[in-house]
Amino acid sequence: MWRQRKFDLIIVGGGPAGTTAARYAAKGGINVLLLEKDRDIGVPVRCGEAASDEGLKIFVEPDPRWIKSVITKLRLISPNGRTIDVDLKQKGYILDRRIFDYDLAQYAAVEGAQIVCKAYVDGLLFDDDKVSGVKGEYLGEPFEVKSKLVIGADGVESRVGRWAGLNTVVKMKDMESAIQKTISGIEVNEHRFDFYMSREWAPGGYLWIFPKGPNAANIGLAVSGKYSRFRSAQRYLDDFLQKTFPDGSVVSTTVGGVPCDKTLKKFITHGLMLAGDSAHMVNPMTGGGIVPGMRGGMLAGETAAEAIKEGDTSEKYLNRYAKKWHKVGGRNHERFYSIKETVSKLTDEELNSICDAVEKIPPEERTIGKVFRKAIFKKPSLLVDVMKVFAGV
Repeated sequence: MWRQRKFDLIIVGGGPAGTTAARYAAKGGINVLLLEKDRDIGVPVRCGEAASDEGLKIFVEPDPRWIKSVITKLRLISPNGRTIDVDLKQKGYILDRRIFDYDLAQYAAVEGAQIVCKAYVDGLLFDDDKVSGVKGEYLGEPFEVKSKLVIGADGVESRVGRWAGLNTVVKMKDMESAIQKTISGIEVNEHRFDFYMSREWAPGGYLWIFPKGPNAANIGLAVSGKYSRFRSAQRYLDDFLQKTFPDGSVVSTTVGGVPCDKTLKKFITHGLMLAGDSAHMVNPMTGGGIVPGMRGGMLAGETAAEAIKEGDTSEKYLNRYAKKWHKVGGRNHERFYSIKETVSKLTDEELNSICDAVEKIPPEERTIGKVFRKAIFKKPSLLVDVMKVFAGV
C-alpha cells in the first residue's frame, strides 16, 4: 500500500507538468508516487487546450484521439474590426485535455510511477530544514508519506512552494483573470485561431476563439486588473458572446488566474523543486502553459532521477534543474514578458494603426514575428528580444 511505503520521489499534482515529471523520473529508474487531489486525471479542464505540434513532439507523438482541431491559420481582429490573417509555419492543435491528460498519466504509469487520485496534500514533512515527504488526506483518512525528494506541480494556486519557504507570490499586475466557455451550435473556422486585441473586449489581455471542430469552440479571455476598469472577466466575455454568438449553447465554463510573469527567481530548495504553473512557467505573452509545463516537468523529472542516484537532493545539486530551464526556456520567457509589458499598454488607436501597417505586408509574407515587430514600434529597444524569440519565423 502506497501509504506505508517510502518513495524516492513524490509529485503533487497530476496536470501535464506533474505527469511528465513522473514519466521521466520513473524512466530514470527511481520509484515515484504522484498524488492528485481531484477524482480523475484531466478534470476539471482549466485551459484553452491549445498546443503546438512542434512543442508536443518534444515529448510525445501527437495522438489523433487528443485532437479536436488542427490549426494552420491565425486571425487577428483589431479594435475597429479589421482582420489580419497569418498562415502558421508550424501547425497547432486544440486538444481534448481529458483524453490528453489521461494518456500522459498512462505513460507515467507504464514507466512505473504510481498514481493516486483523491489524495489531498495539505502539508510537507521536514527533516531539519529539508523537505522529506508530504501529508494529507485520502478518502477521509489522514496520511504521511516519506520521500527523498518532492516536486510541486500543483498549479498557479500552488501551496507546496510556500510551505517550503519559497516566494511564489504573483504581482497583481501580472495575474490575469481568465474565463472560458465552450460554446456549441455555432459556426467557426475549425482550422483557425481568432484573437481579438482591444481594450473594449479584453483590456490588458486578449480574447480568443479556439475551434473544437466546425460547430464548437473554446471562447475565452484574460484581463488585467490594471486596465479592466473594475469590470469582471465574466462580464466582458458575456457581453462578447451576446453580441457575437447569441444563439450558442454554453456546455462548460472554466475560470482561474493566469500568472503572466517571469519564471520564479527561485523554484528549488533542499529536497524540493517546482514545475509548470507552480514555478510560473506559463508563457507571459500568450498565457499558454501546456508545453512549457511539460518541459519543466521533463527537466525536473530527469534531475530528480539524477539526484536520487547521486544521493544528493540538496539545493545546490537541484539548482542544475533551474539552470537547464533557463537555458532552454526561461530566457525566452523573460523576453516574452518584456514584449507583453509593451503590447498590453497599447491603446485601441495604436492597435488599429499597427493593423494598418501589418495589412500592407503581402499575405504570403506575413509571419507572427513581423506582426510583433510592428507591434513594438513604440519601443524599438525590444526589437532585439523580438528577433531572438522569433528567429526563423
